[in-house]
Amino acid sequence: MNDLIFAGPAGVAILCAYAVVMLGIGWYAGRGNTGGTARGYFTAGGGLGMVTLFFTLYATQYSGNSVVGYAPQAYRSGFAWWQSVPFMIAVIAVYLLFAPRLYVLAKQKGFVTPTDFVRDRFGSTRLSLLTIALMLWGLGNYVLEQLVAMGHGVAGLTGETIPYEVGVVGFIVVMLAYSWTGGMRAIAMTDVMQGIAMLVGIGALLVGTMYLTGGIGTLTTYLAETSPELVGVPEKSDAVNWLAMIIMIGFGAAVYPHAIQRVYSARSERTLKRSLALMAWMPLLTTGVVFLVGLAGLQLFPGLGTEESEQLVGLIANEVAATNLVFYILMILLFGGIVCAIVSTADSAVLSFASVIAGDLYGRYIAPDAPDRRKVLVGKLVSVAMVFVLLLLAWNPPGTLYSIFVLKFELIVQLAPVFILGLYWKRMAAGPTFWGMLTGAVVAGGATLVDAGPFFGVPAGLVGLAANVAICVAGSLLVSPRSAPAEPART
Repeated sequence: MNDLIFAGPAGVAILCAYAVVMLGIGWYAGRGNTGGTARGYFTAGGGLGMVTLFFTLYATQYSGNSVVGYAPQAYRSGFAWWQSVPFMIAVIAVYLLFAPRLYVLAKQKGFVTPTDFVRDRFGSTRLSLLTIALMLWGLGNYVLEQLVAMGHGVAGLTGETIPYEVGVVGFIVVMLAYSWTGGMRAIAMTDVMQGIAMLVGIGALLVGTMYLTGGIGTLTTYLAETSPELVGVPEKSDAVNWLAMIIMIGFGAAVYPHAIQRVYSARSERTLKRSLALMAWMPLLTTGVVFLVGLAGLQLFPGLGTEESEQLVGLIANEVAATNLVFYILMILLFGGIVCAIVSTADSAVLSFASVIAGDLYGRYIAPDAPDRRKVLVGKLVSVAMVFVLLLLAWNPPGTLYSIFVLKFELIVQLAPVFILGLYWKRMAAGPTFWGMLTGAVVAGGATLVDAGPFFGVPAGLVGLAANVAICVAGSLLVSPRSAPAEPART
């Protein structure tokens, strides 16, 4: 692998250049002293405009999974992995279902952490604590996934000139430096750079890959002749699993804590809706493109094992870069954009983790009278400690990126009823909601621990969600309703 185009000093120089730019943007964003208030640090004071909000949503949603991890999954699964496109579309559909309404309520009441809504809506300490526990689990899992993606991305794109471990540690330091100084504003501003680089680079990667393989028609013919099992009609159980994953990921990704905090960070409801309208096109322009690139890898690099295929994007990018100078420059853009977008997803999760620690645990139960500056500092310190604990796990990652990706959704999707039903159904009660969420988490987590499921193609997380909703709805119909928040005024 040492003959790859980005191996050696060239790859190191590209990564260093991107790191310097990210640090510069973080320093610039931090000049306004966003750490003065918790709302300023964690949600940019609710002042993100349409372009910045769009790119921070984009760079967060499309990161290590959708580029470094999804192409290898397409390589291993074939046409069945087209499901990655509709489940990204489902995420946007769920956003549009609840995000504008939640934004208006958050603006009126000054919400900072995702749990602020749960506390305001239900007034239940145990429900709030269970929500916090699931959020912290999901965020920790999410950061772990991105740390693994950082290592694979850097190692693959430099031909292992920069080893997996060095890549992880180096970009952790960069991420913590700029997010520490600038908070949400710094993260969102770096996301603009990362999102543009990734969009342009992915487009160039598709063009270069189709050039190398002879086009989609030639690629399809090749796959039909050499790997017919990858292009055939999926089995019934696979089709059921496809639909189940679309539902689970659609609801799960939309209620991630850092996704909800981006809803809080919008400048206006109109800004939020316009950003989400643009996001609706991104599954085809990003996940669809990566799907095709993964299939092309079967022709360009046949016979890769599971571990080898995890570096597929780096292998293909280097082949495309070797074509001519233009593609080389564009692959530089992609190269840095992929790694930086992985970092952008990690920093968003770390920031959200810090906000939950600072606002929901320390600021509410340990030191309610502490000033905002101390709360923010505590959140920063605890989140940094969390990152380095997860680093020990990333040193020996517990499976492929996709297996890690599925694991976190099994539990985080249990938050969907409290946010979505809680916004629209006034009769929804705290007690049944708590027991429903707990039951769903136990079912999903227990099945994962004993390695059970999927059940007839349905993942354990969705089985748990069904139990969650059933208990929540039936129980709420049997108890006296608690008054829901007043209908928010539109902006």
